[in-house]
Amino acid sequence: MYTIQHIQDLLSAKEKADLKIYTLGKFNLELDGQLISDNWGRDKAIQLFQFFLISRNRTALHKEQIIDRLWEEDGSDQDFKVSLHGINKVLEPNKKTRGQSKYFIRQGSSYKMNLDHVWIDSQTMESLIEIGNASLSNQPDVAMEAFEQAVKLYKGVFLPNRIYEDWTTTEREKLQMLALSAHISLASHLLEDQTNEAIRLMEEALNIDHTWEEAYRIQMMGHMLNGNRPQALRTYKKCVEVLEEEFGISPLPATKQIYDSIKNA
Repeated sequence: MYTIQHIQDLLSAKEKADLKIYTLGKFNLELDGQLISDNWGRDKAIQLFQFFLISRNRTALHKEQIIDRLWEEDGSDQDFKVSLHGINKVLEPNKKTRGQSKYFIRQGSSYKMNLDHVWIDSQTMESLIEIGNASLSNQPDVAMEAFEQAVKLYKGVFLPNRIYEDWTTTEREKLQMLALSAHISLASHLLEDQTNEAIRLMEEALNIDHTWEEAYRIQMMGHMLNGNRPQALRTYKKCVEVLEEEFGISPLPATKQIYDSIKNA
């Protein structure tokens, strides 16, 4: 059973971490309070670091696996060595050549990221949503606090500088779905008592995915609760237009049912 303290512990972990990694809406690293910007030297070093980041929860990967997945036919063992050296130079400039890395675990020719001293915005968001989902049925206050904090962390797409790289797609889509679910859960809970906030949250959700039909439904209900029937009808019209343009489909029966009740009100 989760508590508010679990949420607070997750959030306070950021201040204790030596390395803070921002992946949502931007890619930035903060090391010992200093922002790392243009010290990487070459893009393949950044790519390798980001791949380690995405693979952080897997078992250690052999460097040949990493090269194949990350660079396919455009990479070599030398690329890996030079890129890893570049990462170490950025994160641990005083580390001896064969010294133990603080941020990476090496097992022979296999590698993975060491998370002991690291805070990652996307990982924290994911953990908060896990708490929210697990607490929904029996601890709604804990769930809503977790969702609220998760929503605050989502600043945009995962690694926006890599949106055309296949090796980032699965993680990006997963985080987008989690962010949408958190927005929906929070807005549904706030709809009657904090209607305007629920409407605002759904605007954020539609900025993440403008085809997310459930967001239109909650907005329609919110506008009706505010007594704004014309805006509720306009919201339905926008939903129809977007779904037709993007997918060539009509809204779901649940959406049409809300529209009919508004139209006949």
